[in-house]
Amino acid sequence: MNRLLVTVSLIAFGCTIFSRTVDPIVPQIAASFDVLPTTAALLVSAYALPYAAVQPLLGALADAFGKARLMVWCLAITVLATFASAIALTFPQLIVARVLAGALSGGVFPAAVAIVGDRFPMAQRQVAIGRVVAAGMLGNLLGASIAGLAGDLWSWRGAFIITGIIGAITLLPARQFLRETRDVPSASPTLSTMLANYRAVIANPLAKVCFGAVFLDSLLVFGLFPYTTAILEAQGESSATIAGVIIAAFGLGAIVYSAAVRRLLLLTSDRGLMVGGGIVTAVCLALIPLHPPWPLQAVNFLIMGVAFFMLHGSIQVYVTELAPAARASAMALHSSSFFLGMAAGPLFYGFGFAHLGMAWTFAVAAVGIAAVGVWAAAALRDSRVARAAG
Repeated sequence: MNRLLVTVSLIAFGCTIFSRTVDPIVPQIAASFDVLPTTAALLVSAYALPYAAVQPLLGALADAFGKARLMVWCLAITVLATFASAIALTFPQLIVARVLAGALSGGVFPAAVAIVGDRFPMAQRQVAIGRVVAAGMLGNLLGASIAGLAGDLWSWRGAFIITGIIGAITLLPARQFLRETRDVPSASPTLSTMLANYRAVIANPLAKVCFGAVFLDSLLVFGLFPYTTAILEAQGESSATIAGVIIAAFGLGAIVYSAAVRRLLLLTSDRGLMVGGGIVTAVCLALIPLHPPWPLQAVNFLIMGVAFFMLHGSIQVYVTELAPAARASAMALHSSSFFLGMAAGPLFYGFGFAHLGMAWTFAVAAVGIAAVGVWAAAALRDSRVARAAG
């Protein structure tokens, strides 16, 4: 079981390394193609929107054809799309490559969490999912930091080349995992089966809370990352490497959460983690526009990463029990909601910065994320009720 968790986590890492590649190199891409930074920041939405849009199809295919098989094929195509990003000659070509990468990478992480849900009992599941989340956020961490460093040393194209190579390396254990895993589909791959799976998920009254909360937490937190460089430039710090380090600090916070989640659950309930996570995340958001020196900003992002995953990780466990027989479909809707929020987030922050100013925009975001934590904790009942509802 430990070997399974390590392999699934490695595959999740190999795919998520691509998701935050663009954030620290937005200004360089904008300069290279002579577009506005706000236009270049839409590359984040170009990755996130297709990721969200194809989730219902990929989740159904995972339940019908096999989760491990889908993970490996999607990882392979995402690697190819990342190399295509590196050789894009025009901004529209780069958009198309990121759309393809986003669409196919959506078949990896949700399936990884669904496999954990299949193989680990409820008592061990939050810790096991925490390990997969940590691996995914380590991918985010390295993807952002490597992209920033490569952008400063070479160019934004080097960022895509290096992250593509790392993703390609993880295909080796992924292929072995596919050969060894007895990945038996749960049902015949028919349209009626796929629709039945989604009906089972949506019929659970907790579904609207889980998916609504994850959409909002992603919008309010992940939407700010494409503007990290711009926020730093406002205080005179223009290095893409430093922007990558600060974004990576958030991912490091997820790893700290993963290591601490077992102890945290001994101190409080999952609903306590939701409330506490929402409130601490709100405080961290409110501190960003005060422009502390970048090392302190990195610490702030690290704490925000821990707090965010206290909230997000607790909700994720409920998602795995919405419909146990259609777990990949449930996780697909979860990821779809998350990436819809990620796609809408840059629009929210862009509009807010232009019309409200930075301080008020972050104030609205802070109040919003605290409210999400309180709402989710109040609406989601304990896991036994979640299982009964599912």
